[in-house]
Amino acid sequence: MRMKLLGAVLLLAANGFAGERAVLSNGFVMRADRHEIAGDQVKLYLNGGSIELSAAQIERFEAEPAPPEPPAAVVQKPAPSARELLAEAARRYGLPARFLESVAKTESGFRNDAVSPKSAIGIMQLMPETARKLGADPTDPWQNVDAGTRFLRDLLLKYQDDDYQVRKALAAYNAGPAAVDRYNGVPPYRETVQYVERIIRQSGRAVKLPSKRVPSRE
Repeated sequence: MRMKLLGAVLLLAANGFAGERAVLSNGFVMRADRHEIAGDQVKLYLNGGSIELSAAQIERFEAEPAPPEPPAAVVQKPAPSARELLAEAARRYGLPARFLESVAKTESGFRNDAVSPKSAIGIMQLMPETARKLGADPTDPWQNVDAGTRFLRDLLLKYQDDDYQVRKALAAYNAGPAAVDRYNGVPPYRETVQYVERIIRQSGRAVKLPSKRVPSRE
């Protein structure tokens, strides 16, 4: 028995284990920091103290199982910025990025948490009913920008044969297509007139008419 225990000691030391388990002959297991063998006695050191047992009481020593490795840190990819979402949507729907940015800047200042007094939501300031018709969650930045860009693109196509295509599309985005159709042009609302002129001034160039082909949303 002494040789058996001594072999276990050497094995544990060689593997550099910080703790061990003494398996007793009655099946009981005791955890120890270390142990010493003196003749037919074995001293177990544990919890700052020690206990002596006869060697006959100990069946074997086992290495203390190593603690599980901590899970690898998950590196969170930073969420795309509003400008990145807008640039991606502009490419997807064939609109000039600067034009789309001007709309978003005027609408919300690029803030996804923006909510207007009329309940328009997010970067592109979608009304809940408009978002519902477009099948989008207006509180999700990607869906908000995608749906707003689709809506603006559809308005540009609606007025594609009109000399005032861009102004009418912008006015319809701001005040609704019904108001533009009622006045056959930019409605005489101060907010809408200023909105249209601000975006045209900021975008600095004519808007290229998008293709009628509906692009993939992937």
